[in-house]
Amino acid sequence: MATPALTIGTRGSRLALVQAETVRAALAAAHPGLGPIAVQVIRTTGDAVQDRTLSEIGGKGLFTREIDEALLDGRIDLAVHSMKDVPTRLAPGIALAAVLEREDPRDALLCDGPPSLAALAPGTVVGSASLRRAAQVLMRRPDVTVVPLRGNVDTRIAKLEAGQVGATLLAVAGLKRLGLHDLAARALAAEDMLPAVAQGALGVAVRENDAQTRTRVAVLDHVPSACAVAAERAFLAALDGSCRTPIAGLARLAAGRLAFEGLVVAPDGRAHRRVVREGAPADAERLGADAGAEVRRTAGPGFFAAE
Repeated sequence: MATPALTIGTRGSRLALVQAETVRAALAAAHPGLGPIAVQVIRTTGDAVQDRTLSEIGGKGLFTREIDEALLDGRIDLAVHSMKDVPTRLAPGIALAAVLEREDPRDALLCDGPPSLAALAPGTVVGSASLRRAAQVLMRRPDVTVVPLRGNVDTRIAKLEAGQVGATLLAVAGLKRLGLHDLAARALAAEDMLPAVAQGALGVAVRENDAQTRTRVAVLDHVPSACAVAAERAFLAALDGSCRTPIAGLARLAAGRLAFEGLVVAPDGRAHRRVVREGAPADAERLGADAGAEVRRTAGPGFFAAE
């Protein structure tokens, strides 16, 4: 077997492998004479521990730490991540080389009946491992019960079908990438469920000092998506966000302007802070950071779970 020209590192779930293949195919198309591109599966802490919520086992970095280590020690040349899983501060020696064109960032509500939080019957048990989703559900529907529900997309769908919960929420992007378009069609409006920061976006990380790989990967960068993601991640960074605090954010480009909406919710849904910004795409990071600073100023002490 020929030595790979590049080796991609990824998590081993079906969705992660689909995402890695998307990047592999894009690189092969962009560099037709490059040679074989291998995919190496790396098991992360977030994949290994399934009996506790993400906030209980360490928050951000659970799905990237071991992949970062493989990148830094040269076992892989690039890493494919769901950008919503990537810490706002990258590990030293690692750079984000590209953000691919973003898929639909919204969440889908899987349940019997119409995909509407308002239509859920009182007392419905909603399963979600995401504090962001749970808090927004409780903010709008304090008469339902939210319970932890972990696992990959297939596992969570199976638990729903087995009746362990009456409803759950999954990212539309993941459903589409897995070919589950009927479920993806059950998307909630962002006004009803604001997405996670960078949800739906794929990022490619490389070693900071690997100029050749960085140049090869840079051709995959989709500037409008990268701009939106930069604003959202700057908002999260300003709040020092982690999986312990329900934080949501979405930036959208239209008519040459960037519109950003951010939301922080108390875990029980009883209090929240919402902020909006609009400006030039070139000011994406500043807009996000300023929005985050406003929320931190107005929320008051004790609002953030990490504190």
